[in-house]
Amino acid sequence: MTQFETRYASSPQAVKAYDTNQLRKEFLIDNLMQKDKVVLVYTHYDRYMAGSAVPVKPLKLETIDPLKADFFLERRELGIINVGGKGKVEVDGKSYELDLKDALYIGQGHKDIIFSSSDPNDPAKFYMNSAPAHTAYPTKKVSLSEANKLELGALETANHRTVNQLIIGGIVTTCQLQMGMTELRTGSVWNTMPAHVHDRRMEIYFYLDVPKDQAVCHFMGQPQETRHIWMQNHEAVISPPWSIHAGSGTSNYSFIWGMAGENLDYGDMDVAKITELR
Repeated sequence: MTQFETRYASSPQAVKAYDTNQLRKEFLIDNLMQKDKVVLVYTHYDRYMAGSAVPVKPLKLETIDPLKADFFLERRELGIINVGGKGKVEVDGKSYELDLKDALYIGQGHKDIIFSSSDPNDPAKFYMNSAPAHTAYPTKKVSLSEANKLELGALETANHRTVNQLIIGGIVTTCQLQMGMTELRTGSVWNTMPAHVHDRRMEIYFYLDVPKDQAVCHFMGQPQETRHIWMQNHEAVISPPWSIHAGSGTSNYSFIWGMAGENLDYGDMDVAKITELR
């Protein structure tokens, strides 16, 4: 079973007038990880998509009406990171096994994508991002141990974290999709600080490893007029190109970042000074 919805783009001027409910309606994705369903959200920010598949029994990735395509990856590429039990992704008959936090990039043109779990009682939880593609690049699995790791921040500023670059240049060749996972160390709660914007790319954050009864406060908006959204485990949030994207939790946690747009330069960002945020 597949369910999908469409999210339209919002201007920074419009967002200034949003109340809490409207802000959550436009940017929060809180219906992911439903058993035996493929859930997709199609955004009008760079035509980016986020979604999930939790196969108790095998699930096939079907096309949806907004794509006007015969199959999902006819004009798209796809990134997958498993955040659940051990599972398998079959790509036109070839199988890729994904353990917890392993990633898989699937290039344009593949027709049959099937998700399955090794143990239906502990199903895989596949988190997906997809972007338009113009060239077919090879499918590639990247385990967490194969990620390019960046150690950033410090415990003194509550942002000591490991950035695991998984689907990114130098590891995987893509058209425009990039994905990775940031893990905060015990005692650290701030991600992506100092905050930044990058008008050349949009981004989506997916929060995981958020302990029960804890939460993450995600900050968005223009640097001089920020807004916030309180988020739970396995929820995602859309970040427009004009918006900062940073968060602070009531405990340490992890999050998956995915982005696409004008370029593939991971370091292309306009930093906002912490003391100038409003």
